[in-house]
Amino acid sequence: MQLVLDKRGIHLSVEDGLFKVKVQDQLQRVPTSKLQSIIMHKSASLTTDAVLLAIENEIEILFFNKIGQSQGRIWSHKYGSISNIRKNQIGFSQNKKGAQWVIKNIAKKIANQSALLLTLGVPDGSTDKIIEKAMEKLQKPLQKLAALEYEKMSDVADKIRGYEGNASRVYWACINDHLPSQYRFEKRSQHPALDMFNAMLNYAYGILYSKVESVLIQAGIDPYIGIMHRDEYNRPVFVYDFIEPYRIWADYVVLHLCMQQIVFIEFFQIENHVFYLNAQAKRILIQSFNDYFEDPIKLNGVDRSRNGHLLLHAQKLATQLKKQ
Repeated sequence: MQLVLDKRGIHLSVEDGLFKVKVQDQLQRVPTSKLQSIIMHKSASLTTDAVLLAIENEIEILFFNKIGQSQGRIWSHKYGSISNIRKNQIGFSQNKKGAQWVIKNIAKKIANQSALLLTLGVPDGSTDKIIEKAMEKLQKPLQKLAALEYEKMSDVADKIRGYEGNASRVYWACINDHLPSQYRFEKRSQHPALDMFNAMLNYAYGILYSKVESVLIQAGIDPYIGIMHRDEYNRPVFVYDFIEPYRIWADYVVLHLCMQQIVFIEFFQIENHVFYLNAQAKRILIQSFNDYFEDPIKLNGVDRSRNGHLLLHAQKLATQLKKQ
């Protein structure tokens, strides 16, 4: 469970070993056993006792800005495993095995994009020509990725970015063609978001980034030692390498909300043509996101929640790094 504190004046404290959430005259008590993380927005406050209780129970506290980006976190000082993982991670980031791992992730991302496009078709399982054409185009970067020759990531990083960028343009254009008219967008706009769809997607990615960083820390992997993403100062760049196969899950949540047409223009603040989710939109998106990530699915023959699959992937990678 994720506790989201985004109402103005909301306050988190501790009473009788439980988290106490108070906003105006409303009061809620939450046991530590039900929590994995606490998200704090700018208007919320908390006590030192709440911080210490969270640390004691390995519940992370995340501080989000208004576009869904994590600006910081409070976590136990303990890493999830031995330091050998992080030592070996440096070598992994510089050798062929690390490059192979990244390329596999990018290929899986593009394959997942193709799979999501199939869900845009009509109920009998057939697809329209726009989807068929897009899926054909997405096969080209997959073939080019499979044909790459390299010894380390720097040999092919620019090519990979090009293939990935081409695939993304095809993917987002196809999605845009199938969105209800009020959610359609001129281009994929990250920061700032220039429309409702991109504002929701950016916020969903922000939540997913924080989840990925958390599972990496739990597994003992350093989020700041990247492979393809290596040049961004003081950023958790390995999160960007790890996240690629799972972006599709955030895409699906936002796409589903738009297809159901349950988010409206009134749910956004618009400042100088930039779109920000208001409190109501955040509640809808966060609840939908959390519900989707708690659903059990079978992936690589294993039944787990999507949250569980993220952690399992990080743990398997940590095991691989131990053996480097």
